[in-house]
Amino acid sequence: MVGKKKWYVKLIVIILLIFGALWAGLPIVWMLLSSFKPNGDMFSWPPTFISKSPTLQAYADIFTSPERVRFFLNSYMISLVVVVLTLVIGILASYAFSRFKFPGKNFLSTLIISVQAVPPITLLIPYVSLIVFLKLYNTYFALILTYLIFTLPYAILMTTGYMNTLPKDLDEAVMIDGGSRFKALWKILVPVSIPGLVSVGMYTFMQAWNEYLFALALTQTNDMRTVPVGISLLMGQHAYEWNTMMAMSVLGSLPVLVLFLFFQRYFIAGMTSGAVKN
Repeated sequence: MVGKKKWYVKLIVIILLIFGALWAGLPIVWMLLSSFKPNGDMFSWPPTFISKSPTLQAYADIFTSPERVRFFLNSYMISLVVVVLTLVIGILASYAFSRFKFPGKNFLSTLIISVQAVPPITLLIPYVSLIVFLKLYNTYFALILTYLIFTLPYAILMTTGYMNTLPKDLDEAVMIDGGSRFKALWKILVPVSIPGLVSVGMYTFMQAWNEYLFALALTQTNDMRTVPVGISLLMGQHAYEWNTMMAMSVLGSLPVLVLFLFFQRYFIAGMTSGAVKN
């Protein structure tokens, strides 16, 4: 009886997992197949998954349009710069939180956590006003600075938690051999912390790549727009370019998908290790 119960439980779990996978994957499959449809077939009845006349016209319209290519270049440039700055600043800050005692440490930790709890939309109006006052509106620097504000708290918390799992004997061994703390950080701790840093880097990239609200509010001209905003611009007043929207969504999803496929082992290890604090 016990064996039968276990068999039924496994079967139910498998059925639920298959149902969940289909439920989550169906929109992605529909998006991919729709990107190969002519725009007129998007509302054909009865609806079809695979078009009778598939075409690459939507992708051609993207790659032959300098404006739409610029959307992707902007997103790549901004996201990569944010990742690099977040990792460098996060590593330095987390090393200080993990290895030193200084006045205001607990207050700063609480402040970092509290920033994470504030909904970004509540900061939109005052932040846009500040950016305009500083004459940074419609610039790359405005978007990079904005995304850093939202990615750094997470990076510091995660990297600090990961470094707390590393024994201080590593630092002391380097300094006994005549090395500095700076050398101990970059030569020993950072290489050991690769799984945690990959996790933080992937999270940061996804945050910057997918962000829409501030990218829309802080930019004015199309040459400064990013991919999420560029997709929304395809919704015209009288007609929507649905197939092109689907194609841009597919291309916009590829970087995150490729990152996760190649670095999922480090991502999972970094998430689990960073959650442990010694």
